[in-house]
Amino acid sequence: MHMQFKRVSVIGLGYIGLPTAAVFASRGIDVIGVDINQRAIDTINSGSIHIVEPDLDIVVHGVVNTGKLRATLTPEPSDAFLIAVPTPFRETPEGGSREPDLSYIQAAAESIAPVLEKGNLVILESTSPVGATEKLSAWLQRERPDLTFPHDKGEAADIRVAHCPERVLPGCVLQELVANDRIIGGMTPACSEAAVELYRIFVKGDCIVTTARTAEMAKLTENSFRDVNIAFANELSMICDRLKINVWELIRLANRHPRVNILNPGPGVGGHCIAVDPWFIVSSCPEEARLIAQARNINDAKPEHVIGQAMAAANAFKEPVIACLGLAFKANIDDLRESPALQIVDALADTDVGEIIAVEPNISELPPALAEKSVTFLPLQQALERANVVVVLVDHQEFKAIDRSYIAAKVVIDTRGIFG
Repeated sequence: MHMQFKRVSVIGLGYIGLPTAAVFASRGIDVIGVDINQRAIDTINSGSIHIVEPDLDIVVHGVVNTGKLRATLTPEPSDAFLIAVPTPFRETPEGGSREPDLSYIQAAAESIAPVLEKGNLVILESTSPVGATEKLSAWLQRERPDLTFPHDKGEAADIRVAHCPERVLPGCVLQELVANDRIIGGMTPACSEAAVELYRIFVKGDCIVTTARTAEMAKLTENSFRDVNIAFANELSMICDRLKINVWELIRLANRHPRVNILNPGPGVGGHCIAVDPWFIVSSCPEEARLIAQARNINDAKPEHVIGQAMAAANAFKEPVIACLGLAFKANIDDLRESPALQIVDALADTDVGEIIAVEPNISELPPALAEKSVTFLPLQQALERANVVVVLVDHQEFKAIDRSYIAAKVVIDTRGIFG
């Protein structure tokens, strides 16, 4: 069965949805971008973007001007619908763990259901716990009992449903969307075939077909693998602090072993993937996922360790001024989601340890939570001149270029090893 994809809708115009919509549009497909944020829609329709991602502004500007991409609040009929909405977690009622919040996926399903037509393809790109694609199919059927769906009618279903997780690196999204392999998890072989055909429009990597459940688990596994290995590095860094060993030198030496590749420690783990996805595995198999849960707990505890170091350093001064370098969850982007750096600055601002200065070259103003707490927002040079304690939380290129003479007389807590 060959489908002609003339019009594609992307639901959710964030860090994944907008680049995906722009890339489809740049290949000549008519793309409808759907979002609940009116400001984002107005920004995109004016040919600009509301997020920071290299080169994305140029592509969006081009496809909006040619009329290939249009953003709207309300879904419209299309040949294919890609759902790229957030899947955060919430605390379990008894605490101590997290469970996935699928309310955004359900809301997306309910919004596209009225415009679905026989022969359409619906793809869930949001990182999801195992079984979410089947739930999506059931939610769609509940809204549209006049249509048939693969969880119920298999190959004969009117609508094709698949899971195809995104796996791109912020800062390199446009290149990776095109170059990376894609895992295509159709609920039936016909669903997979349709999804492969859709992604072939722009994907140069391999499209590897599997089941929807395996595709869901693959994305969670990739991020849990990273999380467990980062937890080892973070635990090592705390041990080295206790034993007065330079962890960066230690890791460099250990990695000279041909089969050892220790990752770099940091102030914790952030972002919307590695800090979240392992909990989706833990919530589905709490008895079995013990190492994964422990790694999450180690990484979640790392910010507390850094806060303790900063406060100990500040106590050596009569009037401590702590410059916190970086708020984003990783280098050279503006994304603050689940950021341990943000968490650390926020917690330090709640103490009376001294003046807290935040430096983040990729944003123009502090997030409201920090602005309310009288955190000072300064450019790097001014912050270094005023501070007596410097806490490196993100390895932005601007920080790597700091002249060492500026920090020689200061107490430096370097959680990223840029001076190590």
